[in-house]
Amino acid sequence: MSHTHDIKNERLAEGGRHRIEWAEQEMPVLRTIRERFAKEQPLKGLRLSACLHVTTETANLMRTLQLGGADIVLCASNPLSTQDDVAASLVVNDEIPVYAIKGEDNKTYYDHITAALDHKPHMTMDDGADLVSTIHKSRTGLLGDIVGGTEETTTGVIRLKAMARDGALKFPIIAVNNAMTKHFFDNRYGTGQSTIDGIVRATNILLAGKTFVVAGYGWCGRGLANRARGMGANVIVTEVDPLPALEAVMDGFRVLPMEAAAKVGDIFCTVTGNKNVIDKRHFESMKDGAIVSNSGHFNVEVNIESLEQLSGGNKRRVREFVEAYTLPDGRKINLLGEGRLINLASAEGHPASVMDMSFANQALGAEFMARNAKTMKPDVYDIPLEIDREIARIKLAGMGVAIDQLTNEQAKYLNSWEEGT
Repeated sequence: MSHTHDIKNERLAEGGRHRIEWAEQEMPVLRTIRERFAKEQPLKGLRLSACLHVTTETANLMRTLQLGGADIVLCASNPLSTQDDVAASLVVNDEIPVYAIKGEDNKTYYDHITAALDHKPHMTMDDGADLVSTIHKSRTGLLGDIVGGTEETTTGVIRLKAMARDGALKFPIIAVNNAMTKHFFDNRYGTGQSTIDGIVRATNILLAGKTFVVAGYGWCGRGLANRARGMGANVIVTEVDPLPALEAVMDGFRVLPMEAAAKVGDIFCTVTGNKNVIDKRHFESMKDGAIVSNSGHFNVEVNIESLEQLSGGNKRRVREFVEAYTLPDGRKINLLGEGRLINLASAEGHPASVMDMSFANQALGAEFMARNAKTMKPDVYDIPLEIDREIARIKLAGMGVAIDQLTNEQAKYLNSWEEGT
């Protein structure tokens, strides 16, 4: 492996640059931040190791951090999410070391994480917390130099909060996912649209009239259920928490246990952040031709091992991202994208417009951490509300949308208790 990068092919760089520039047009918030970062250099002298999906939007974030003074290395946060032309462009055009190849095996994936950590970072930037957990498990010698980190996604925040609860977390982390300009929009509109895109690209199936089962009704599940309904599917939601389950009912969806949904579903997609949400007993009762996919961060939501056992390994690839498992009774169950994030495995992930806000949070979260890490204990922190509001303000301006401002009288009223009826 090269000391400077490990990518598929440097000759893909020109096409990657064109696509990165196309995405940039839809990222006005990040462009605004980049202009300021270039002048102020808030990350100057910081070594930053990032473990993110290597997409056109991520490339624009990396270029922003680099202009802000950071010395960056990037690796993939999922073996199937890398866009090889983007990785090539970052290496060739921006001289950013990248360790990521679409379809890399598990060993290569962790070799790439190791390569990113060999950078001896002062700051980590994670999507799923694999960098942070690797540091705490096997690279504890790096802890002395690390001031803090940021985390992009729900799954990673859950892992990091568990570490903090156990007293295992050794440096502060900003939970980018908890920003309203992230999970309200990225998780709902980004995951909603891109997951449908991934399923349709992988299968070319008509959604109208199909029964579409969404496992989990968090922000990602809400978005996916609404988009599937918009395409004409009959949507069933499964949940373990009574509150989102009640919300799904009130939103007009049919709510069933997975055992019942498994018997009637045509298409299944998990977005829970948990493991074995679709399990052996569910496969046993699925219809012939059922399509199973996942849009949660890790490929543990679908129990693929049990599907291998049930089929006796009788499977074949019928399309680029579709493997058909044949059960002893002749039923076929189609697994998409090896159970990995289908919106990134077979499509391009979230549209740039929504990632603009998510990655603005990453950039400003890194700046906040650089300024404040010395006063922060090892814990998981939310993005400050003023940063959240500033991102929303810039986004609205970029969209040409104006909003009202409080008058002095209104501001005074909201901050007083004397006036009433």
